[in-house]
Order: sequence, then C-alpha cells, then structure tokens
Amino acid sequence: MRRSFVSLELMYSGINGDDVLIGDGSAVDLSEGGVGIRGNCPVKIGMELTLFLYLPDEEEPLFVSEVIVSWTKGSLFGVELNGVSLRDGDRLRALLHAQSAAQAESVQ
Repeated sequence: MRRSFVSLELMYSGINGDDVLIGDGSAVDLSEGGVGIRGNCPVKIGMELTLFLYLPDEEEPLFVSEVIVSWTKGSLFGVELNGVSLRDGDRLRALLHAQSAAQAESVQ
C-alpha cells in the first residue's frame, strides 16, 4: 500500500457518549487504507468519526462518512478509511501518486 508523509488540513466529528465531538487537525501520514492525524480534540480507539480532508486540488473537501479510530498516542491518532466514494477514492489515489512521484524526484 502506498504511503505518503504529508500535511493536509482536516476536520473530524463524532459522538463520545452524550457529547458531540468536533476537532481540527492535520493529516501527517496518508495511505489508501488510513490516515495518521494530529488533532486538537481527543478521541478513543474504536470511535467512529466523520472526516473532511482538504486536498490540494482545491475542490470540495474529501468526505469520508465513516472512519474508525485504530490507535491513539497523545494528540496523534490513526483512522481506517471506510465509506470512501469512488470519486473521492480516485482523488486520494491521484494525491498519493503525485506525492510518491515528488518524493522519488527529491531522492534523485
């Protein structure tokens, strides 16, 4: 699975007990299967979130209706991507391809 180390702005929301959780953050690690996030609002493993990821293509944010928190460490946490539309999946793959090409060029 292709993985990129990036810094993209994002917003996430979910429900924690009786409280609605809304946080801002940045994607620090990105693959087709998941996102590593540095966030400003704490989450718990197993929590379901909705994710809005602002890609550099300047289109509307990539919307993922269901992500599952798979790990946490301080302000960092990882989510598994589920429920990505075909169109948004294509946008994500295009970003990953562009990132890996740019990283390959910087190594040469």
